[in-house]
Amino acid sequence: MKTPNTWCPGCGNFSIDMAAKNVIEKMDKSKVAITAGIGCHAKIIDYVNVNSFYGLHGRPVPVAVGIKLANPELDVLAFSGDGDSLNEGISHLIHAAKRNSDITVVLHQNRNFALTVKQFTASSPKGFISNSSPDGNPEEPLNALEVVHAAGAGFIARSFTGEMKHLEETLEEAVKHKGFSFVEVLQSCPAWQGNGEDYHEKTYKMRKLPRNPLKRMKEWNYDNGERIPLGVFKKEEKSTFEEEMKTGKKKVNVLEILNSSA
Repeated sequence: MKTPNTWCPGCGNFSIDMAAKNVIEKMDKSKVAITAGIGCHAKIIDYVNVNSFYGLHGRPVPVAVGIKLANPELDVLAFSGDGDSLNEGISHLIHAAKRNSDITVVLHQNRNFALTVKQFTASSPKGFISNSSPDGNPEEPLNALEVVHAAGAGFIARSFTGEMKHLEETLEEAVKHKGFSFVEVLQSCPAWQGNGEDYHEKTYKMRKLPRNPLKRMKEWNYDNGERIPLGVFKKEEKSTFEEEMKTGKKKVNVLEILNSSA
């Protein structure tokens, strides 16, 4: 698309944008739909030439769920920021994972509300100095992988914008997975958090699915000092929400579904 790109130079969103485009190019683009919420991540809607929908802050996931229910033939990806889906929209994320909605959620994880000039989010490190926490974030960071794991997500992965090949391969695997897929993408925020050198130094790639995924998820607590595992933590296929709805096993009003976690 010819829309001028307005992300900051050095932003990790450029890598996510490129990886997503490379994956979508291998798909039938007429059957791809993407959603986004509010935040720096959401501008990806303007740069990827497929069917798309801007949701409200924290709402890209329920919009994606609705699109998939309306047309199960579509491949639906929801792009969201950590503030978007771990603060405003966390209930939507949990319910989509619990239901095993057949969508892919890509979490742009920069651990701050960057678009509104640096406030702490649920995954910001404890002590993080921001405009909403001038004396340091008083809260412990939330582990996004643990959240979706506890909710029953079938596919859980983490990648890093500094590892383009790994990021693209991870996104492609997530999209191909039947059921709810969650990919956390670690990215630097050059405006408020530096160039991401810590991620380059601390991340490592898991060679295979871990026997104890929760233990690996807890290896990094979103603070400082620990090694950070990248890769697929969990991959489990089970009946999807759309399949259950089609067979009549779950006779639920669709409007109730979309509003249940509003």
